[in-house]
Amino acid sequence: MTQQNLPPNWAARFFTIWTGQAFSLFGSMLVQFALVWWLTKTTDSATVLALATLVALLPQVFLGPFVGALVDRWNRRLVMIVTDSLIALTTVVLAVLAAMGAMRVGHVFLVMFLRSVGGVFHWAAMQASTSLMVPERHLARVAGLNQTLNGALQIVAPPVGALLWGVLPLYGILAIDVGTALLAILPLCFIPIPQPAARGRVGASFSLIQDVMEGLRYVWRWPGVRALLLMATVINFTINPGFALMPILITRHFGRGALELGWMESAWGIGVVVGGLVLSGWGGFRRRILTTLMGLVGMGISVLGLGLVPPEGFILALAAMFFAGAMNPITNGPAYAILQARVAPELQGRVLTTIGSIAGAMMPLGTAIAGPVADWLGVQVWFLIGGAVCALMGVVSFFVPAIVGIEDQMAASSASGGLAEGVILAD
Repeated sequence: MTQQNLPPNWAARFFTIWTGQAFSLFGSMLVQFALVWWLTKTTDSATVLALATLVALLPQVFLGPFVGALVDRWNRRLVMIVTDSLIALTTVVLAVLAAMGAMRVGHVFLVMFLRSVGGVFHWAAMQASTSLMVPERHLARVAGLNQTLNGALQIVAPPVGALLWGVLPLYGILAIDVGTALLAILPLCFIPIPQPAARGRVGASFSLIQDVMEGLRYVWRWPGVRALLLMATVINFTINPGFALMPILITRHFGRGALELGWMESAWGIGVVVGGLVLSGWGGFRRRILTTLMGLVGMGISVLGLGLVPPEGFILALAAMFFAGAMNPITNGPAYAILQARVAPELQGRVLTTIGSIAGAMMPLGTAIAGPVADWLGVQVWFLIGGAVCALMGVVSFFVPAIVGIEDQMAASSASGGLAEGVILAD
């Protein structure tokens, strides 16, 4: 199945699966909130929170390209069913340990690691399938809708998580995630997901390493993507560690608790919903990259403002989080739409995960440094540096031809076959 022969009921198929995934994501966010707050209350250590984030990041960085190559080979629907099931199983094990009073920090780290491994497979399979289930003209809007969903769940999940923390034991919160995972698995058992055309070379079979290298070469031939990846690695080094330490910002800088942490995350989520709805309705500028750069500048200014808020200015911090959240879908949605529209479907798994891995490569280093530095200087320093770097890079990028012209490069290369040299598609 290709973009040219999508069935008339494509929307019903896609959004049935999408709705199940939305429930599963809600359950995952509840688990994430509960585990992060348990670590915060149990250890009161920025270093422990940084290590927890690091554990969850490592699979995304180091396994991404290999996972993408495997997803391009395997049945993508089966990948999502298996990974959803295994993630739910790890949650069951942790819930049992919590009920027995035997849960330890090491157990939480292990479960976070395993859930992250499953999430890498699931994300690659879903993203690579979207371009074969949704018409190209709607990809940017679907990307905006995905951002809206994430924002809506970030509004609801943290306060609900904080409320449940007060009325349910930890294992009760974890059990909710198992039920929502079943809601995601059920539609996948009945609705087919298109597979890309088989790929290969005459007389030769690709090894996994060759598949990974093919994805790397595919990405490296785009000057604009190389420039964006360089920017992303610097931004991920400076901004993301600060957000990973948000619970410490709430408890130490603002002197607040779980409810205020929920409000802060909800402010981000409301912003993401607003930004996602704007992108879904507007679609962005005709040249999508301009929308991304505009969002990048706005996000940098918002994060910088968050770092400047004094301890008594919690309301201002909520406003800064709202505007940062609103800029998130404006930045990310068009970028994903560019890749989904231009990258060959049979290569999307490895290309998307390769880009994600390279962009996130600096996150573990930044996170490892952020914890001890935050214990020493305060977590605000990360927001100040990250916001300034983000805004400056966004402004400078408007004057870099390789970045502004990225869509023209990709369109020309795809038309000439230059990016897919050596790849033969099946009839």
